[in-house]
Amino acid sequence: MVSALASSGMKPNRLELEITEAVLTRDDDDAFATLQQLRAIGVRTALEDFGTGYSSLSYLQRFPFDKIKIDRCFVKDIGACDGSASIVQAVVNIAASRSMTTTAEGVETVAQREALRALGCTEIQGWLFSLARQATEIRQVLNMQTNQAAAAKVPALEVSAVALRTY
Repeated sequence: MVSALASSGMKPNRLELEITEAVLTRDDDDAFATLQQLRAIGVRTALEDFGTGYSSLSYLQRFPFDKIKIDRCFVKDIGACDGSASIVQAVVNIAASRSMTTTAEGVETVAQREALRALGCTEIQGWLFSLARQATEIRQVLNMQTNQAAAAKVPALEVSAVALRTY
């Protein structure tokens, strides 16, 4: 990874690796050691799909992730009276107390976006903003999203992640 970064010329802090909990359960000592090495050179890390696998809060204590990604299964019913709002709020609170950002995945409706904003979620991503696009279309999509955000008086940073699919 380090040699790939060096040969690409990309600054390490521009790379964010998404790590699933499954990776940590297989051989967590080696995984954590590798993550520590990457973090030491500036690579950012996100704990992907938090809460859907063999979740352990000890992962958050053992390794200083930069971000927790909240799985779409918690976003889907966030507005229902018996939905996931309290779980999302707990994750947002944990992340904030550890200086991590939170990204909610799978946001498809304005109501979900508003609920997540009210709960303090830092970032959101999903089809509400865009379906998957070819890499060549991303700049155009981002410009369109930024213009829409400005017109709706929504912070442009909220449009932080557009689904990307390369062909």
